[in-house]
Amino acid sequence: MQPLVNFIVAGVQKAGTTALYDYLADDPALTLSKIKEVHFFDDESVDWSAPDYAPYHAQFAADGPTIRGEATPIYLYWPGSLERIAAYNPNVRLIVMLRDPVERAWSHWRMEYSRGVEAQPFSWCIRQGRQRLFEATPWGVHREFSYVERGFYGEQIERLFALFPREQVLILKADDLRDDPSSTLGKVGDFLGVPRRGAVEHRDVHVGRDVGGDLDAADVEFLRGLYEQDMARLKALIGLSFW
Repeated sequence: MQPLVNFIVAGVQKAGTTALYDYLADDPALTLSKIKEVHFFDDESVDWSAPDYAPYHAQFAADGPTIRGEATPIYLYWPGSLERIAAYNPNVRLIVMLRDPVERAWSHWRMEYSRGVEAQPFSWCIRQGRQRLFEATPWGVHREFSYVERGFYGEQIERLFALFPREQVLILKADDLRDDPSSTLGKVGDFLGVPRRGAVEHRDVHVGRDVGGDLDAADVEFLRGLYEQDMARLKALIGLSFW
């Protein structure tokens, strides 16, 4: 059996996880999965009463460094994923990238709309469109249409801390990776126990400040109202607030 995967970038979508994965894939002290998003622990076709981890381990080169990691940002959001990770490796280290949830929702919608997955306007999606999640399986969650729901960070981080000690969790801001990648990657290196690499060349983090333009101010106000209590919850948990 291959060594267990040591770390996972478990969230969140549209918050710079692709850039982080690319940076970490260049680190000679790490073995990253062959593809960025493995989508193992959110796979509902797996028999989770007796999971076969061989397909998961096949995503990692057997002869690489023993510090192994992957990045599948839906894990923080998808029900059961964190519990499955804890059952797999209770000592795993988890990295979570966070971004202003309004910006995140807008960027998520733009991605799905450009792909042709979403046909409805953003304003409708964050209001009436949320009802679509209650027609989905599993009930109440959706891989594509979860624009609002993925932004309830306080709730998700609270569930994460109920399963893993806080010293096994590193929470980063997408803006920090974009604005100061060397310092942010230094924190990741310290967290994973690998040497700091020094200065790195800036890469596009794909999280440009896209609030504004076609995003209506009324939608910003509406979403901030929805997130107000959860943002207070997040601040109480980790001292972080986006407003």
